[in-house]
Amino acid sequence: MKGNQPVPNAHFHKHWNPTASQKGHVKVFFRQAAQKKVRRLKREAKAKAIFPRPLNKARPVVKCCTQRYNMKARFGRGYNLLELRAVGLTPSRARTVGISVDQRRQSKSQEGLDR
Repeated sequence: MKGNQPVPNAHFHKHWNPTASQKGHVKVFFRQAAQKKVRRLKREAKAKAIFPRPLNKARPVVKCCTQRYNMKARFGRGYNLLELRAVGLTPSRARTVGISVDQRRQSKSQEGLDR
């Protein structure tokens, strides 16, 4: 748009019935509850299929890093090499048993290792 014009904010009605100029592409979600059930059943089936292994990889609990969020804990990307050595695992072995590994992460304190 060019010049000093008002911002267009017309709220048009939905076109439910398709005609030549107004295509009736209104997406409805009547199957929302059914899809929710299907997703839940698929997750359960996957968990049974890979039973000894966990459904998600094991990830460390880390503290958020900025002053605003530093009281919160979240899941990190993976365990660092020092933490894996402390429990007697190599990075390649840890990946095969469902433990995520992050080579870039460094432990700065003993508290992080204990957690």
